[in-house]
Amino acid sequence: MSRGLVSSCARAATAEEAAFRIDYPLSAARNTRVVALDDAAKDIVERTAAEEWAQARFYSVSGAGDELVTMTGDRVALTEELRDSNTVVLVSTTGENAEAAATIGAACTVRGIMTAGLVVTSDGVANEALFSLRPHARILLVPAEEDDLLELLKATRA
Repeated sequence: MSRGLVSSCARAATAEEAAFRIDYPLSAARNTRVVALDDAAKDIVERTAAEEWAQARFYSVSGAGDELVTMTGDRVALTEELRDSNTVVLVSTTGENAEAAATIGAACTVRGIMTAGLVVTSDGVANEALFSLRPHARILLVPAEEDDLLELLKATRA
């Protein structure tokens, strides 16, 4: 090992290097809303909701998307749930409820809320779910696995 490499590593722990470290706390957790668009997606969202989250809330969709259903079965207006949200994640496995994806996507666009879509397929082939989410998700994971939702939420500190 060369002396220069040891010296570089040693300097990384000095007060001089410490001056460049970021010493303020991370920003607050994101107010993320996760919406399942079909029954299989609802199962995925329910399992993910069982984890401990800071600000994330989890729903399935009802009708054309103007109303969401909490994991406990309560119905809530989409507009109310988006009020303090800064991220919405749409989860689909089949492409069902394309109208709801459009309604939620349009409401997020108007409010400047970042949208992400996960197309979770068992065979790895993106199908109608891709076509229903593509116009409404700024970020799209295709094909996604169930664990990708968990990792996405962790990465965004939901």
